[in-house]
Amino acid sequence: MTQEQDRTTQYQQGSLTLPGTVMLGTGVMIGAGIFALTGQMAQMTGALFPLAFLAAAVVVSFSAYSYIKISNAYPSAGGIGMYLQKAYGDRLPTAFNALLMYFSMVIAQSFLARTFGSYTMQLFGGDESGLMVPLLGVALILAAFVVNLMSNRLIQSVASGIGILKIGGILIFGLVGIWVADSLAVDFFSRRDDSGSIGNFLGATALGILAFKGFTTITNSGSEVKDPRRNVGRAIMISIAACVVIYTLVGFAVSSNLSLSEIVETQDYSLAAAARPALGDYGVWFTVALAMMATAGGILASIFAVSRMLAMLTEMKLVPHSHFGMPGSIQKHTLVYTVVLGLFLTAFFDLSRIAALGIVFYLIMDIAIHWGVIRYLRKELEANAWVPATAIVLDLLALGGFVWVKLNSDPFVIGVAVAGMVAIAVVEQFFLNRAGGSKAKGRRESHSHEQ
Repeated sequence: MTQEQDRTTQYQQGSLTLPGTVMLGTGVMIGAGIFALTGQMAQMTGALFPLAFLAAAVVVSFSAYSYIKISNAYPSAGGIGMYLQKAYGDRLPTAFNALLMYFSMVIAQSFLARTFGSYTMQLFGGDESGLMVPLLGVALILAAFVVNLMSNRLIQSVASGIGILKIGGILIFGLVGIWVADSLAVDFFSRRDDSGSIGNFLGATALGILAFKGFTTITNSGSEVKDPRRNVGRAIMISIAACVVIYTLVGFAVSSNLSLSEIVETQDYSLAAAARPALGDYGVWFTVALAMMATAGGILASIFAVSRMLAMLTEMKLVPHSHFGMPGSIQKHTLVYTVVLGLFLTAFFDLSRIAALGIVFYLIMDIAIHWGVIRYLRKELEANAWVPATAIVLDLLALGGFVWVKLNSDPFVIGVAVAGMVAIAVVEQFFLNRAGGSKAKGRRESHSHEQ
Protein backbone atom coordinates (compact mmCIF):
# COMPACT_ATOMS: atom_id res chain seq x y z
CA MET A 1 0.00 0.00 0.00
CA THR A 2 1.35 3.41 -0.95
CA GLN A 3 1.56 6.27 1.52
CA GLU A 4 -1.09 8.17 -0.43
CA GLN A 5 -3.48 5.23 -0.23
CA ASP A 6 -2.70 4.82 3.44
CA ARG A 7 -3.74 8.43 4.09
CA THR A 8 -7.24 8.08 2.65
CA THR A 9 -10.37 7.31 4.64
CA GLN A 10 -11.53 3.71 4.43
CA TYR A 11 -15.28 3.15 4.76
CA GLN A 12 -16.83 -0.31 4.77
CA GLN A 13 -20.08 0.06 2.84
CA GLY A 14 -22.89 -2.19 4.04
CA SER A 15 -20.96 -3.25 7.13
CA LEU A 16 -23.68 -2.19 9.61
CA THR A 17 -27.02 -4.05 9.84
CA LEU A 18 -30.29 -2.41 10.90
CA PRO A 19 -30.17 -3.91 14.45
CA GLY A 20 -26.52 -2.95 14.77
CA THR A 21 -27.27 0.60 13.64
CA VAL A 22 -30.13 0.89 16.14
CA MET A 23 -27.82 -0.27 18.91
CA LEU A 24 -25.20 2.32 17.95
CA GLY A 25 -27.83 5.07 18.23
CA THR A 26 -29.52 3.90 21.40
CA GLY A 27 -26.09 3.25 22.94
CA VAL A 28 -25.39 6.98 23.03
CA MET A 29 -28.97 8.03 23.80
CA ILE A 30 -29.60 5.77 26.76
CA GLY A 31 -26.20 6.23 28.33
CA ALA A 32 -26.57 10.00 28.53
CA GLY A 33 -30.31 10.22 29.03
CA ILE A 34 -30.98 8.08 32.05
CA PHE A 35 -27.93 7.87 34.22
CA ALA A 36 -27.00 11.54 34.72
CA LEU A 37 -29.54 13.85 33.11
CA THR A 38 -32.42 12.73 35.33
CA GLY A 39 -30.98 14.52 38.37
CA GLN A 40 -29.96 17.63 36.43
CA MET A 41 -33.42 17.94 34.90
CA ALA A 42 -35.05 17.50 38.31
CA GLN A 43 -32.82 20.24 39.71
CA MET A 44 -33.90 22.57 36.91
CA THR A 45 -37.65 21.95 36.74
CA GLY A 46 -38.56 20.03 39.88
CA ALA A 47 -41.04 17.15 39.82
CA LEU A 48 -41.97 17.98 36.23
CA PHE A 49 -38.82 16.28 34.93
CA PRO A 50 -40.64 13.16 33.57
CA LEU A 51 -42.80 15.51 31.49
CA ALA A 52 -39.67 17.35 30.32
CA PHE A 53 -38.40 14.05 28.89
CA LEU A 54 -41.66 13.68 26.96
CA ALA A 55 -41.45 17.29 25.74
CA ALA A 56 -37.91 16.62 24.53
CA ALA A 57 -39.18 13.57 22.63
CA VAL A 58 -41.71 15.77 20.83
CA VAL A 59 -38.98 18.24 19.82
CA VAL A 60 -36.68 15.48 18.60
CA SER A 61 -39.47 13.82 16.64
CA PHE A 62 -39.92 17.00 14.60
CA SER A 63 -36.14 17.36 14.23
CA ALA A 64 -35.72 13.80 12.99
CA TYR A 65 -37.81 14.58 9.90
CA SER A 66 -35.07 16.71 8.29
CA TYR A 67 -32.35 14.14 9.01
CA ILE A 68 -34.41 11.28 7.61
CA LYS A 69 -35.28 13.23 4.45
CA ILE A 70 -31.65 14.14 3.76
CA SER A 71 -30.25 10.72 4.68
CA ASN A 72 -32.71 9.02 2.33
CA ALA A 73 -31.49 11.22 -0.53
CA TYR A 74 -27.78 11.39 0.36
CA PRO A 75 -26.66 8.47 2.54
CA SER A 76 -23.07 9.19 3.50
CA ALA A 77 -20.51 8.14 6.08
CA GLY A 78 -19.87 11.87 6.47
CA GLY A 79 -23.38 12.20 7.87
CA ILE A 80 -24.23 15.69 9.03
CA GLY A 81 -21.14 17.22 7.46
CA MET A 82 -22.33 16.04 4.05
CA TYR A 83 -25.90 17.17 4.76
CA LEU A 84 -24.72 20.68 5.59
CA GLN A 85 -22.61 20.79 2.46
CA LYS A 86 -25.62 19.87 0.33
CA ALA A 87 -27.48 22.84 1.79
CA TYR A 88 -24.76 25.49 2.17
CA GLY A 89 -21.93 24.38 -0.11
CA ASP A 90 -18.22 24.62 0.76
CA ARG A 91 -18.72 27.73 2.85
CA LEU A 92 -18.42 28.87 6.45
CA PRO A 93 -21.96 27.81 7.51
CA THR A 94 -21.15 24.21 6.57
CA ALA A 95 -17.78 24.07 8.31
CA PHE A 96 -18.95 26.03 11.38
CA ASN A 97 -22.08 23.98 12.04
CA ALA A 98 -20.37 20.67 11.24
CA LEU A 99 -17.72 21.46 13.84
CA LEU A 100 -20.42 22.40 16.35
CA MET A 101 -21.85 18.92 15.81
CA TYR A 102 -18.40 17.38 16.11
CA PHE A 103 -17.67 19.13 19.40
CA SER A 104 -21.13 18.36 20.79
CA MET A 105 -20.51 14.67 20.14
CA VAL A 106 -17.06 14.78 21.75
CA ILE A 107 -18.67 16.55 24.71
CA ALA A 108 -21.22 13.72 24.87
CA GLN A 109 -18.35 11.26 25.15
CA SER A 110 -16.93 13.18 28.11
CA PHE A 111 -20.38 13.33 29.66
CA LEU A 112 -20.69 9.57 29.41
CA ALA A 113 -17.18 9.04 30.76
CA ARG A 114 -17.86 11.21 33.81
CA THR A 115 -21.16 9.39 34.38
CA PHE A 116 -19.29 6.06 34.24
CA GLY A 117 -16.93 7.28 36.95
CA SER A 118 -19.72 8.66 39.16
CA TYR A 119 -21.67 5.41 39.14
CA THR A 120 -18.65 3.14 39.51
CA MET A 121 -17.54 5.00 42.63
CA GLN A 122 -20.89 4.24 44.28
CA LEU A 123 -19.53 0.73 44.79
CA PHE A 124 -16.88 2.28 47.04
CA GLY A 125 -18.97 4.82 48.91
CA GLY A 126 -18.48 7.75 46.54
CA ASP A 127 -15.52 9.87 45.48
CA GLU A 128 -14.68 12.25 48.30
CA SER A 129 -11.31 13.16 46.75
CA GLY A 130 -12.91 14.17 43.46
CA LEU A 131 -10.07 12.45 41.56
CA MET A 132 -11.38 8.97 40.87
CA VAL A 133 -14.40 9.99 38.76
CA PRO A 134 -12.35 11.75 36.05
CA LEU A 135 -9.64 9.08 36.29
CA LEU A 136 -12.12 6.28 35.63
CA GLY A 137 -13.65 8.32 32.81
CA VAL A 138 -10.26 8.77 31.18
CA ALA A 139 -9.58 5.02 31.46
CA LEU A 140 -12.91 4.23 29.77
CA ILE A 141 -12.23 6.54 26.83
CA LEU A 142 -8.82 4.95 26.32
CA ALA A 143 -10.39 1.47 26.34
CA ALA A 144 -12.99 2.58 23.76
CA PHE A 145 -10.15 3.99 21.66
CA VAL A 146 -8.48 0.59 21.53
CA VAL A 147 -11.71 -1.14 20.43
CA ASN A 148 -12.27 1.52 17.75
CA LEU A 149 -8.91 0.69 16.23
CA MET A 150 -10.43 -2.67 15.29
CA SER A 151 -12.92 -3.46 12.51
CA ASN A 152 -16.47 -2.15 12.12
CA ARG A 153 -17.83 -5.64 12.64
CA LEU A 154 -16.14 -5.93 16.04
CA ILE A 155 -17.40 -2.48 17.07
CA GLN A 156 -20.93 -3.42 16.02
CA SER A 157 -20.76 -6.75 17.87
CA VAL A 158 -19.53 -5.17 21.11
CA ALA A 159 -22.01 -2.28 20.94
CA SER A 160 -24.90 -4.61 20.10
CA GLY A 161 -24.07 -7.01 22.91
CA ILE A 162 -23.80 -4.20 25.44
CA GLY A 163 -26.97 -2.61 24.07
CA ILE A 164 -29.08 -5.75 24.49
CA LEU A 165 -27.90 -6.26 28.09
CA LYS A 166 -28.32 -2.58 28.90
CA ILE A 167 -31.83 -2.16 27.51
CA GLY A 168 -33.02 -5.38 29.14
CA GLY A 169 -31.49 -4.41 32.47
CA ILE A 170 -32.92 -0.89 32.43
CA LEU A 171 -36.39 -2.22 31.65
CA ILE A 172 -36.06 -4.59 34.61
CA PHE A 173 -34.95 -1.68 36.82
CA GLY A 174 -37.89 0.47 35.75
CA LEU A 175 -40.52 -2.25 36.13
CA VAL A 176 -39.23 -3.47 39.50
CA GLY A 177 -38.78 0.11 40.74
CA ILE A 178 -42.42 0.88 39.97
CA TRP A 179 -43.60 -2.47 41.37
CA VAL A 180 -41.98 -2.01 44.79
CA ALA A 181 -42.73 1.72 45.11
CA ASP A 182 -45.17 2.70 47.84
CA SER A 183 -47.02 4.93 45.41
CA LEU A 184 -46.84 5.91 41.75
CA ALA A 185 -48.31 9.32 42.49
CA VAL A 186 -45.91 12.05 41.36
CA ASP A 187 -46.65 15.58 42.54
CA PHE A 188 -46.22 17.52 39.31
CA PHE A 189 -47.11 20.75 41.09
CA SER A 190 -44.41 20.68 43.76
CA ARG A 191 -41.83 23.43 43.38
CA ARG A 192 -38.26 23.88 44.34
CA ASP A 193 -37.50 27.62 44.43
CA ASP A 194 -38.34 28.85 40.89
CA SER A 195 -38.27 25.39 39.34
CA GLY A 196 -41.92 25.63 38.33
CA SER A 197 -41.34 28.45 35.84
CA ILE A 198 -41.77 28.05 32.10
CA GLY A 199 -38.13 29.00 31.53
CA ASN A 200 -36.94 26.23 33.81
CA PHE A 201 -39.19 23.68 32.13
CA LEU A 202 -37.87 24.70 28.71
CA GLY A 203 -34.32 24.48 30.04
CA ALA A 204 -34.94 20.97 31.33
CA THR A 205 -36.48 20.08 27.97
CA ALA A 206 -33.22 21.20 26.32
CA LEU A 207 -31.30 18.82 28.58
CA GLY A 208 -33.76 16.10 27.61
CA ILE A 209 -32.97 16.75 23.96
CA LEU A 210 -29.36 15.92 24.81
CA ALA A 211 -30.66 12.52 25.92
CA PHE A 212 -32.14 11.89 22.46
CA LYS A 213 -29.51 13.47 20.20
CA GLY A 214 -27.68 10.17 19.92
CA PHE A 215 -29.87 9.41 16.89
CA THR A 216 -27.47 11.61 14.90
CA THR A 217 -24.86 8.91 15.47
CA ILE A 218 -26.91 6.89 13.00
CA THR A 219 -26.77 9.58 10.31
CA ASN A 220 -22.99 9.70 10.68
CA SER A 221 -22.83 5.98 9.85
CA GLY A 222 -24.55 6.74 6.54
CA SER A 223 -23.35 4.63 3.64
CA GLU A 224 -21.83 2.07 6.01
CA VAL A 225 -25.40 0.94 6.80
CA LYS A 226 -26.90 -1.83 4.68
CA ASP A 227 -29.57 -0.40 2.35
CA PRO A 228 -29.10 3.10 3.87
CA ARG A 229 -31.95 4.80 2.01
CA ARG A 230 -34.33 2.50 3.82
CA ASN A 231 -32.58 1.60 7.06
CA VAL A 232 -31.12 4.91 8.28
CA GLY A 233 -34.58 6.46 8.71
CA ARG A 234 -35.98 3.27 10.22
CA ALA A 235 -33.11 3.05 12.69
CA ILE A 236 -33.64 6.67 13.77
CA MET A 237 -37.36 6.21 14.46
CA ILE A 238 -36.88 2.88 16.24
CA SER A 239 -34.19 4.37 18.48
CA ILE A 240 -36.28 7.41 19.41
CA ALA A 241 -39.39 5.32 20.12
CA ALA A 242 -37.46 2.86 22.28
CA CYS A 243 -35.93 5.66 24.32
CA VAL A 244 -39.29 7.38 24.87
CA VAL A 245 -40.62 4.21 26.49
CA ILE A 246 -37.50 3.60 28.55
CA TYR A 247 -37.07 7.19 29.75
CA THR A 248 -40.71 7.46 30.79
CA LEU A 249 -40.60 4.17 32.68
CA VAL A 250 -37.37 4.96 34.52
CA GLY A 251 -38.38 8.55 35.23
CA PHE A 252 -41.48 7.39 37.08
CA ALA A 253 -39.50 4.66 38.88
CA VAL A 254 -36.99 7.21 40.19
CA SER A 255 -39.62 9.79 41.19
CA SER A 256 -41.62 7.07 42.97
CA ASN A 257 -38.69 5.97 45.15
CA LEU A 258 -36.88 9.24 45.89
CA SER A 259 -38.09 12.63 47.01
CA LEU A 260 -37.31 15.60 44.77
CA SER A 261 -34.60 16.83 47.12
CA GLU A 262 -32.97 13.37 47.13
CA ILE A 263 -32.98 13.23 43.32
CA VAL A 264 -31.29 16.63 43.13
CA GLU A 265 -28.77 15.77 45.85
CA THR A 266 -27.73 12.59 44.03
CA GLN A 267 -28.05 14.05 40.52
CA ASP A 268 -24.83 12.47 39.17
CA TYR A 269 -25.97 8.96 40.18
CA SER A 270 -29.72 9.25 40.82
CA LEU A 271 -30.63 5.81 39.47
CA ALA A 272 -28.26 4.09 41.88
CA ALA A 273 -29.72 6.17 44.73
CA ALA A 274 -33.26 5.24 43.66
CA ALA A 275 -32.35 1.54 43.60
CA ARG A 276 -31.30 1.50 47.25
CA PRO A 277 -34.73 2.08 48.90
CA ALA A 278 -36.40 -0.11 46.30
CA LEU A 279 -33.99 -3.05 46.11
CA GLY A 280 -31.28 -2.54 48.74
CA ASP A 281 -27.56 -3.01 48.10
CA TYR A 282 -28.19 -5.60 45.41
CA GLY A 283 -30.23 -3.03 43.51
CA VAL A 284 -27.39 -0.53 43.74
CA TRP A 285 -24.87 -3.04 42.42
CA PHE A 286 -27.22 -4.01 39.60
CA THR A 287 -27.78 -0.36 38.65
CA VAL A 288 -24.09 0.48 38.74
CA ALA A 289 -23.35 -2.48 36.47
CA LEU A 290 -26.02 -1.21 34.06
CA ALA A 291 -24.57 2.31 34.14
CA MET A 292 -21.09 1.00 33.44
CA MET A 293 -22.33 -0.99 30.43
CA ALA A 294 -24.51 1.84 29.14
CA THR A 295 -21.85 4.52 29.29
CA ALA A 296 -19.18 2.20 27.88
CA GLY A 297 -21.41 1.30 24.93
CA GLY A 298 -22.32 4.93 24.40
CA ILE A 299 -18.71 6.08 24.23
CA LEU A 300 -17.82 3.23 21.89
CA ALA A 301 -20.63 4.17 19.50
CA SER A 302 -19.96 7.91 19.70
CA ILE A 303 -16.23 7.64 19.00
CA PHE A 304 -17.00 5.35 16.07
CA ALA A 305 -19.34 7.88 14.44
CA VAL A 306 -17.71 11.21 15.23
CA SER A 307 -14.21 10.23 14.10
CA ARG A 308 -15.64 9.24 10.72
CA MET A 309 -17.53 12.51 10.48
CA LEU A 310 -14.35 14.51 11.07
CA ALA A 311 -12.50 12.36 8.53
CA MET A 312 -15.12 13.18 5.92
CA LEU A 313 -14.90 16.91 6.71
CA THR A 314 -11.14 16.62 6.22
CA GLU A 315 -11.60 14.97 2.82
CA MET A 316 -14.08 17.71 1.90
CA LYS A 317 -11.34 20.29 2.63
CA LEU A 318 -13.57 22.02 5.19
CA VAL A 319 -11.34 21.67 8.25
CA PRO A 320 -7.57 21.93 8.72
CA HIS A 321 -5.69 18.69 9.21
CA SER A 322 -2.18 17.67 10.17
CA HIS A 323 -0.76 14.16 10.38
CA PHE A 324 1.64 15.19 13.19
CA GLY A 325 3.94 12.45 11.94
CA MET A 326 1.35 9.71 12.62
CA PRO A 327 1.12 6.72 10.27
CA GLY A 328 -2.15 5.31 8.98
CA SER A 329 -5.29 6.69 7.40
CA ILE A 330 -7.01 10.00 8.08
CA GLN A 331 -9.67 8.05 9.98
CA LYS A 332 -7.06 6.89 12.46
CA HIS A 333 -5.82 10.47 12.89
CA THR A 334 -9.31 11.86 13.52
CA LEU A 335 -9.87 9.04 15.99
CA VAL A 336 -6.81 10.20 17.92
CA TYR A 337 -7.91 13.87 17.85
CA THR A 338 -11.38 12.91 19.07
CA VAL A 339 -10.04 10.84 21.95
CA VAL A 340 -7.51 13.46 23.05
CA LEU A 341 -10.17 16.19 23.17
CA GLY A 342 -12.53 13.88 25.04
CA LEU A 343 -9.83 13.09 27.59
CA PHE A 344 -9.25 16.81 28.22
CA LEU A 345 -12.94 17.56 28.79
CA THR A 346 -13.37 14.52 31.02
CA ALA A 347 -10.44 15.53 33.20
CA PHE A 348 -11.31 19.20 33.71
CA PHE A 349 -15.10 19.77 33.32
CA ASP A 350 -17.90 18.57 35.61
CA LEU A 351 -21.09 16.92 34.38
CA SER A 352 -23.40 19.93 34.44
CA ARG A 353 -21.01 22.15 32.45
CA ILE A 354 -20.25 19.41 29.95
CA ALA A 355 -23.99 18.97 29.36
CA ALA A 356 -24.50 22.74 28.98
CA LEU A 357 -21.83 23.08 26.31
CA GLY A 358 -23.17 20.08 24.44
CA ILE A 359 -26.77 21.26 24.25
CA VAL A 360 -25.92 24.82 23.15
CA PHE A 361 -23.67 23.58 20.33
CA TYR A 362 -26.13 20.91 19.25
CA LEU A 363 -29.25 23.08 19.12
CA ILE A 364 -27.56 25.78 17.04
CA MET A 365 -26.36 23.14 14.57
CA ASP A 366 -29.80 21.54 14.55
CA ILE A 367 -31.44 24.85 13.63
CA ALA A 368 -28.96 25.21 10.74
CA ILE A 369 -29.95 21.76 9.40
CA HIS A 370 -33.65 22.64 9.38
CA TRP A 371 -33.07 26.05 7.82
CA GLY A 372 -30.97 24.41 5.11
CA VAL A 373 -33.85 22.08 4.29
CA ILE A 374 -36.35 24.93 4.12
CA ARG A 375 -34.16 27.42 2.26
CA TYR A 376 -32.15 25.23 -0.14
CA LEU A 377 -33.29 21.59 -0.25
CA ARG A 378 -37.07 21.56 0.22
CA LYS A 379 -38.03 21.00 -3.42
CA GLU A 380 -35.23 18.54 -4.07
CA LEU A 381 -36.17 16.47 -1.02
CA GLU A 382 -39.93 16.93 -1.52
CA ALA A 383 -40.10 17.99 2.11
CA ASN A 384 -43.00 19.70 3.87
CA ALA A 385 -41.69 23.08 5.04
CA TRP A 386 -43.92 23.25 8.12
CA VAL A 387 -42.19 20.30 9.82
CA PRO A 388 -38.63 21.74 9.88
CA ALA A 389 -40.11 25.19 10.57
CA THR A 390 -41.83 23.77 13.66
CA ALA A 391 -38.57 22.10 14.66
CA ILE A 392 -36.77 25.47 14.48
CA VAL A 393 -39.39 27.14 16.71
CA LEU A 394 -39.19 24.32 19.27
CA ASP A 395 -35.37 24.39 19.23
CA LEU A 396 -35.35 28.15 19.80
CA LEU A 397 -37.77 27.84 22.73
CA ALA A 398 -35.68 25.12 24.37
CA LEU A 399 -32.39 26.94 23.72
CA GLY A 400 -33.77 30.24 24.98
CA GLY A 401 -35.05 28.66 28.19
CA PHE A 402 -31.80 26.84 28.79
CA VAL A 403 -29.60 29.91 28.20
CA TRP A 404 -31.83 32.00 30.48
CA VAL A 405 -31.51 29.47 33.31
CA LYS A 406 -27.73 29.19 32.89
CA LEU A 407 -27.23 32.96 32.72
CA ASN A 408 -28.84 33.14 36.15
CA SER A 409 -27.09 30.11 37.66
CA ASP A 410 -23.80 29.59 35.78
CA PRO A 411 -23.03 32.39 33.29
CA PHE A 412 -19.43 31.16 32.95
CA VAL A 413 -20.47 28.13 30.89
CA ILE A 414 -22.48 30.31 28.48
CA GLY A 415 -19.44 32.54 28.13
CA VAL A 416 -17.29 29.49 27.31
CA ALA A 417 -19.86 28.35 24.72
CA VAL A 418 -19.95 31.77 23.03
CA ALA A 419 -16.16 32.10 23.09
CA GLY A 420 -15.84 28.61 21.62
CA MET A 421 -18.22 29.38 18.77
CA VAL A 422 -16.45 32.66 17.98
CA ALA A 423 -13.10 30.83 17.92
CA ILE A 424 -14.47 28.14 15.60
CA ALA A 425 -15.91 30.74 13.22
CA VAL A 426 -12.69 32.81 13.11
CA VAL A 427 -10.38 29.84 12.58
CA GLU A 428 -12.65 28.31 9.94
CA GLN A 429 -13.02 31.58 8.02
CA PHE A 430 -9.24 31.99 7.97
CA PHE A 431 -8.77 28.38 6.82
CA LEU A 432 -11.43 28.60 4.10
CA ASN A 433 -9.99 31.90 2.81
CA ARG A 434 -6.54 30.30 2.55
CA ALA A 435 -7.93 27.17 0.94
CA GLY A 436 -9.89 29.26 -1.55
CA GLY A 437 -6.80 31.30 -2.36
CA SER A 438 -4.74 28.15 -2.91
CA LYS A 439 -7.38 26.72 -5.27
CA ALA A 440 -7.55 29.96 -7.26
CA LYS A 441 -3.77 30.12 -7.48
CA GLY A 442 -3.65 26.51 -8.68
CA ARG A 443 -6.19 27.24 -11.41
CA ARG A 444 -4.22 30.30 -12.60
CA GLU A 445 -0.96 28.34 -12.72
CA SER A 446 -2.65 25.50 -14.63
CA HIS A 447 -4.13 27.97 -17.13
CA SER A 448 -0.75 29.69 -17.59
CA HIS A 449 1.00 26.35 -18.17
CA GLU A 450 -1.56 25.33 -20.83
CA GLN A 451 -0.93 28.60 -22.70
